[in-house]
Amino acid sequence: MKYFMILVVGIFLAPSIYAEENPAIEAMQEYLEFAEYSEGSISTEQLASIEPGEVFFVDTRNKGQFEEGHIPGAVNIEWRQILSRRAEIPTDKPVVLYCETGLLSSKAHFALKVAGRENVMVLWGGYLMWSARQSFEEAQKQTKEPIK
Repeated sequence: MKYFMILVVGIFLAPSIYAEENPAIEAMQEYLEFAEYSEGSISTEQLASIEPGEVFFVDTRNKGQFEEGHIPGAVNIEWRQILSRRAEIPTDKPVVLYCETGLLSSKAHFALKVAGRENVMVLWGGYLMWSARQSFEEAQKQTKEPIK
């Protein structure tokens, strides 16, 4: 019985002991301590002021969602594959990650930041916000007066 109790205690304590010494957790903690509140995000308004060829877009949604519609020129790398496919992501220009709303691309952003990438941002509001802005701009073009 004594050995059984030691085994049970060891099973429950081992993961927490390992977690405290895990270099990945240390790297994440370092990032969290120094990251600014809005670090790594870009709005659709800010994006509109950047020339399209100056930014590399990564759609972190699944293939089906990507095929239904995406930002022109975007590459589809599902968020769970972002680290294994990071060699496909340039390091010499801004990279904007997006998903439907920003939730999954935020996870991909976090992983890339912990992996040392400094040139990655998340599109605030994701594809939904981007496509709504495109619709809004098209509506403005069709009227004589700007929509406010």
